[in-house]
Amino acid sequence: MRWQLPVTQNETITCYDDLRKPKTHGTEQRYVSPTTGVCRKLVVQAVTPLGKSEVAIKDHINQASKTAIWLTDNSPIRGWNIFKWTALWSWFTLLLTVKLSWSVASLLIQVFASIDMMDDIGEDTEVYDTGYYKPYARRFRGQLWAARSPMEYSSRTIEEGEVDVPTHTLHPRVLIIRDPIQNEWVPCADRDIIIHTKFIAISYRAIDAYTKGPDQETEKAQFIEEVRAAVLGQKYDAYWLDLECLGDTPSEKNMDLYCMADVYRGAEVTMIMLGKSAVGENECWRGWGERVWTMPEALLSPRLCYKFRDRDAVMPLSLFELARLAYTNYDIEQAIINAYSGKDPLERLERLTLLKAAIWRRGTAALAPGVTPPPRNLDMIGEKPITNEACKAERVYALMGFFEHRIQPNHSEDDLHALARLSMANDNDRIAERMVSMLPPTITKTACWYSDEDIYRANLWDIIPEIQVAGVTENGALVIDGCRAAAIRWKDFPEVAFATTDSLRRNIIGFVPYLSWPTLIIGLGIITTSSRVGGITLIVIGIVLLFVSPRLFVFNQSGRIIRAQPWFIGVKGAISITEVERRLYGAARGHFPRMSFTPSGSQFSVPERSTERGGSFKQYDDAKLADSGKDAGHIYTLIDTCSSTMYYFRAERPPTVCIFAGREGGLGRFVLCSERCDINELHKESVLRMPTEISEKMEVCGWIALG
Repeated sequence: MRWQLPVTQNETITCYDDLRKPKTHGTEQRYVSPTTGVCRKLVVQAVTPLGKSEVAIKDHINQASKTAIWLTDNSPIRGWNIFKWTALWSWFTLLLTVKLSWSVASLLIQVFASIDMMDDIGEDTEVYDTGYYKPYARRFRGQLWAARSPMEYSSRTIEEGEVDVPTHTLHPRVLIIRDPIQNEWVPCADRDIIIHTKFIAISYRAIDAYTKGPDQETEKAQFIEEVRAAVLGQKYDAYWLDLECLGDTPSEKNMDLYCMADVYRGAEVTMIMLGKSAVGENECWRGWGERVWTMPEALLSPRLCYKFRDRDAVMPLSLFELARLAYTNYDIEQAIINAYSGKDPLERLERLTLLKAAIWRRGTAALAPGVTPPPRNLDMIGEKPITNEACKAERVYALMGFFEHRIQPNHSEDDLHALARLSMANDNDRIAERMVSMLPPTITKTACWYSDEDIYRANLWDIIPEIQVAGVTENGALVIDGCRAAAIRWKDFPEVAFATTDSLRRNIIGFVPYLSWPTLIIGLGIITTSSRVGGITLIVIGIVLLFVSPRLFVFNQSGRIIRAQPWFIGVKGAISITEVERRLYGAARGHFPRMSFTPSGSQFSVPERSTERGGSFKQYDDAKLADSGKDAGHIYTLIDTCSSTMYYFRAERPPTVCIFAGREGGLGRFVLCSERCDINELHKESVLRMPTEISEKMEVCGWIALG
C-alpha cells in the first residue's frame, strides 16, 4: 500500500510559506519551488506517463542549435530532403533574427528602464551558471519536543522528580540490609550507609518468582525468603531486589530507573535466581536470557553467580558460560562477550551498536519476523513495572546504562524519542546523525531517520556524519542543522548552461550568422536609394551568410565543455544513458560531458570489472526489469550534471530534495526526501552514494525536520 498524505474531510490541507501566509490545496504530492519558495503541485516527467501528475519527457534545449546541427548533418540535394531542409533553414534564420532582436530589446530595457528580467513565476527557464544546485527554499519553523541545547525551549512534559543529577550516582537509592541486633531485614535509604555497604544484586524473571493470581503475594513473600537465605549463604548482609527496592512515587521510580546501571556496577556480585530445574534447566536459562534487561545486568556486573530455586547450591558463572546457556544468538553476541571480558576489545561505537541490536532483539524475541508486536505488559527489571502502564522506551533505558551520559526517563515517550534524546546527550557517538545516512530495506512511515541496517552493508561506525541533530519534534522527526540541501527538478530537462574553452576564432565566427539579416536588409535599403552595385554586393553577402550560418553556428558551439551548471534532474522510470545525453547536450557538437553509470552509488549499481573504475550498463537492464516487476511504478532515475552520473533507485514517492548527510567508504551519503508541506517535514525516500565533492555545489540551509 502506498503512503499518502493525511486527508481531511474536505480532502484539503493547509500549509504556510516562509512569510506565514496560508495556502490551502489538495492532497496531491507537493514541492517548494526553489525560485519563489511557493508550495506547488508536483509534475513528474516519466518514461511511461500515468495519471494527471505525470507528463512525457521533454527538454529545453536551444532550438537554434538543434536546428543548425540537423541542417549541417543533412544535405539539401538528397532526395526530397530539399523541402524539409529549406523549411528548417527558414525557421533557423527566423530564430536568429528573434534571438538577436530579443537580446537587443532586453539590453535596452534593463539599461533604460531598470526592469528585472528574472523569471519569477517558477518556470526555472533562466539559463545561467551560478555554480550551485537549485537550493531548498523551506526551513523548519515548528517547536522542538526535546532540544539538544538547554537554551532552547522544549515542549515535552517534565515529569515529577526530574532534576539534574550526576550521570553516575554509583549507588542504588535503597538497599535491603540485615539488622544484626534485631535480626531483621530492613530497607535503608541512608546514602552514607549505602555507599559503605557491600551488597548482592538479584536478577530474575517474574514468572519464575510468582504467578499472578490470588496467591501472588504469598508466592512473592516465599521468593523473598529464598533470596535472603541465599544472600546469607554467600556471607552478605545486604541485597538489592526490585520487588522491595523500587519506589512508589513517580520521582522515586524515575530515579531508580536512571540509576539501574549503577546498581549492577556497584554490586559485589549479581545473583541470577532461576526457576525450578525440574521444568528444564535450558528453559529456565532461555527464558531469563530473553528479557530486555539481561544485557545490562550481566555485562555491568563485576561477578556473576546463579541458583535454581529447587537447589541449595549457588554456582559461579562466567560471561562465556552465561552466553552459551542463556543467549539464543550466541554466535552473533560473542563479540559483545569478548569485549566485556577483556578478551577482544571493540571500539566504543561498535560495542554500543552491537549492544543496541542485542537489546532490541530481546524486545521482540517471541515474535515471528514481520509480526507487529502487541501492546506489552513489560517487566521492567523483574516484576515491578516502573509505572502502572507499560514503559514504551524500556529498551532505550536498558541501553543507556552503557553510555557515558544518560537521560531522565519520560513515560510519555517511545523508543525513537528516547533514542534521539540519548544520542543528543552523547554527542561524541552521534548515533542518530549516523542513522540518517543509512538506507534500511524498509523505510518507516514516521521517524524515517531510524535505521537498524543498511542495504549498502555499511555499519553505523563506518559513517562520518556531516550534520548535527538540534532536537526532536513531537511527531518523532529529527530537526537537523548544518546540512547542505538542493532541489530536484522533475517537470522536464532544463537547458543546462555550460562554459567552453575560450577561443577568439569561435567567438568571431559565432557572431557572423547574426550579421546575415542586417547585411541583407542594409543591402535592400542601399539598392533602392543610392548605390545599386553596393546594394547587390551586400545582398549577395547576406544570402551567402544565411546559407552558411548553420555551419558557422555549430562551429561556435563545438568547443570542449569544461563546466556545466549543477542540476539534479529526476525521471520516473529507467531512462537510457543515450537519451539523457541527447536531452542535456543535444544542441552541443564535439566535446560535451559523457554521462556514466554509478559503479557503487545505488541499489542497482553494478561495477565494471576492467582496469578502470566505472558502472556497468547492465544496471539499466536491471532497473527496467524491476520497473516491469514487483517494483513497477517505484523505480526512478536521478541525473547529476555536476558529476555527469546517473543513478537508478527505488522510492515510494518522487523525492524532491537532496540532502548531504555524511560520508562513508570514500563517497558522500546523500538522502533523497519528499516534502510534507502541511507539517513542515521531509520524509526519507532513498539514500545514494555520490561523489563527496558535489556537496560543495550545494548551499548550506537552516534547520530541516526529517520525519
